[in-house]
Amino acid sequence: MLHAGSKGADRLAPENSRRWWKVCLGNKIPTESVWIVNGQESRNTTLDAQDKLARFEQSIMPHMNAAYNLARWLAGNDTDAQDVVQEAYLRAFKFLSGFRGGDSRSWLLRIVRNAFYDWLKRNRREETATPFDEELHSTGDEKGMPDTLLLEKADHELMRKAIEDLPLEFREILVLREFEGFSYKEIADTAEVPLGTVMSRLARAREHLRTLVIERLESK
Repeated sequence: MLHAGSKGADRLAPENSRRWWKVCLGNKIPTESVWIVNGQESRNTTLDAQDKLARFEQSIMPHMNAAYNLARWLAGNDTDAQDVVQEAYLRAFKFLSGFRGGDSRSWLLRIVRNAFYDWLKRNRREETATPFDEELHSTGDEKGMPDTLLLEKADHELMRKAIEDLPLEFREILVLREFEGFSYKEIADTAEVPLGTVMSRLARAREHLRTLVIERLESK
C-alpha cells in the first residue's frame, strides 16, 4: 500500500455522506409507481419503492466514501467530484435492479468511473483527445526503487500532488489498488480492461510515481 504521509490521506469524502447522497438523489426517488394492465390503471403501494430504497441504503450507501474518493482522484477537485458522484448515484439507484448481488463496491465504482468519463467528454475534451499510450507514458525502468530513503521523506502533500500528476489511466489503477485495496481482477472488471493491462499499468504507475516524487525531493 502507498502511504502519503498522513493516515486517512486517501479519505476525501464529505463528512455527512448520508445527508449528501439524499441531496444527490433529490426528488428522483419515486414514491409510487403506476402501470396500465389490460387497459386499466393499476396503482401499487409504496412498498416496492421502499424496498428498493432499503436495498440501496444497505448495499450501495456504505460505499459512498469509496465512490467520492475515486471521483475526487479522477476529477482533481471537490466540485467536479461531487458532480460525478451525484450522477453516479442517480445511475446506481435507477439501475439497481441490474445489481444481482455480489461485490456492490466494485459495481458502484464501475458506475462512478463511467460517469466520470462521460463527464470528462462533456467538460474537458482536451484531456480525451490524445489516446493513452502505454509505451509513451513508461519511464523505461521497472526494476524496483533504489531511492527508498528519499521516498520515505515524501510528505502527504508532495505525494498527493505527484499522484494527481499521473496520467489518468495510471491514476485510476493506482487509486483502486493502493487506496481501495482492489484485487487485479476487481480492477480489471471496474476499469473494463484485460488483467494483463491492469498489471502493466500498475507497474508503470508505481514507477512513474516514484520518479515524480524523487525528482521533486531532489529539487528541494
